[in-house]
Amino acid sequence: MSGHSKWSTIKRQKGANDAKRGQLFTKLSNAIMLAVKEGGGISDPNGNPRLRLAIDAARSANMPKENIERAIERALGKTANEVTEVIYEGFGPGGFSVIIEAITDNKQRTTPEIKSIFDKNGGSLGVPGSVSYQFVQKGEISIGKNGRSLDEIFLLAADAGAEDVEEREEEIIVYTTPEKLAQVRDTLQQAGITVLRAELTRRPIVYTPITDPAIIEKIVPFMEKLESLDDVQKVYANYDISETDKKTE
Repeated sequence: MSGHSKWSTIKRQKGANDAKRGQLFTKLSNAIMLAVKEGGGISDPNGNPRLRLAIDAARSANMPKENIERAIERALGKTANEVTEVIYEGFGPGGFSVIIEAITDNKQRTTPEIKSIFDKNGGSLGVPGSVSYQFVQKGEISIGKNGRSLDEIFLLAADAGAEDVEEREEEIIVYTTPEKLAQVRDTLQQAGITVLRAELTRRPIVYTPITDPAIIEKIVPFMEKLESLDDVQKVYANYDISETDKKTE
């Protein structure tokens, strides 16, 4: 199974069961602050698509309304200038490619933390551009089936401007260009489709096969350690584990 879909599935299964609520809200608040900053200070989600996505993600995580409002207020203050987005690229154990999206107010803290995890888990932190060409940015919409078939959702999504549809356990994933994410999401909702999440993601366009059982066992702990960092927002990987090797995970 590819790292893209495998890691997404694992994260959903773990969900809030073992997530530190405060840490999750901190990550969501940082995403809201950055969205306001990158959106030119626009604090109205109707005029700032990135902010709307960030707020939707916060609501999906049951983040209190006052926390969301507080993050927007902070984004309009002086401290917002200290928050910046940093993209890290590297190679995980076994050589698969990794991209990390982080939001930080102190790169001198974040970079060593990330590098340490790579070094201690058989990976290596790369330079900008070392693996980004192996991924493409897409809009990703997760839909609850609710009795609807893949074909039915595919037709609705295609008419709305989607590029691809994928069935993943109890959900159906719709992929769009980044520019059409909001448009497709809104069209599906208007058609009565239950949208669970809508976000920008990075899909691998090439994969690195991993067959060594010892390496396979290292993958999930490595990814979890990266995501456990307060400054890290998302982690993407392009490892590919064959069906015959999945039992060793």
